Amino acid sequence: MRALVRTMVRGSLKQIRHVTAVPPHEAGGLVADVYRRAGREFGILAPPLALHSPAPEALAACWILLRETLLVEGRAGRAAKEAVATGVSQANECAYCVDVHRAKLQTLAGPDTAALAAVTDWARNLTTVDGPPQTVPFAADHLPELLATAVTFHYLNRMVRLFLPDSPVPGAAPRAGRGPALRIVARAMRPDTGTTLTAGAALGLLPAAPLPAALAWARPEPSVAGALSRAVAGVDAAAERWLPEPVRELLHAELAVHDGTAPGPSRAWLEPLVAGLVPDQRPAARLSLLIALAPYRITDADVTAFRAVRPGDRELVELAAWASLTAAVRAGSRFAHPLPDVPRPTRTAPSGG
Repeated sequence: MRALVRTMVRGSLKQIRHVTAVPPHEAGGLVADVYRRAGREFGILAPPLALHSPAPEALAACWILLRETLLVEGRAGRAAKEAVATGVSQANECAYCVDVHRAKLQTLAGPDTAALAAVTDWARNLTTVDGPPQTVPFAADHLPELLATAVTFHYLNRMVRLFLPDSPVPGAAPRAGRGPALRIVARAMRPDTGTTLTAGAALGLLPAAPLPAALAWARPEPSVAGALSRAVAGVDAAAERWLPEPVRELLHAELAVHDGTAPGPSRAWLEPLVAGLVPDQRPAARLSLLIALAPYRITDADVTAFRAVRPGDRELVELAAWASLTAAVRAGSRFAHPLPDVPRPTRTAPSGG
């Protein structure tokens, strides 16, 4: 079955929009390394990961986040993490990710489905500043891992909404076959037989970096903190090589006052924000603001306008990764609001490799 699923997934790479993923047989260097790791430790080369391949550092950052927050089982198990992935994806209205991770959750759920449903509900509501603190439906020392999983999916949901369709199942597939197809793929999303997922083993793909202050709640889990810090630093460095500083400053300024709610019923808020930039900077600014704040309002024309200034696949992936992860970190900064003040034990993670 694993070979059949991998054949299906290779075909699904054609679903990726706006950029061309590096085919596995053409991959080299860092891209080939991540592809090998994903095949061995995730079971498949999933389109949400492969779409990053035109930008190797962004690909490595995505894999580190996905592996260390979702796949590695620490204090929190894979089922709870899939529940978080499902809830955050529901909140962000990312139908593709909801389909995949809800199907995976169904393959993992045991008799106590109510407990996992409570985790999904908690994650779905973990979005805005306003409101009373939520009751945490799991042990307090699971928080760093589950909150980091939420950050990962605030990131991935934005990337998926730009680059992938609404479902991993082709639209032409019979409706009755969608559920079975999703469950086949979901069951394949596991390590190869005999493969052990050791916390921190992917960290060496990117250099060490300080943990953003906004994500200080991750410190009790060194491998999780390392994944977040290295991914943020790698994605930031790639964008800083070419993305103009006024564009970066604009997104940071808007996120600083954003409370997690939709910016408006239309795009009327967008043009006044970019009007002060020089014309060549506006397409990147417009697209980054939409990715971060309203990915459901992105149009092909926004991508085309960006391409007119920056035609390469790498630049488009790096811009999207930077805007998505910057927004995800901002979301993570709001997670401090509902957390109970409970001391958590620490663990030491390997340096990675």
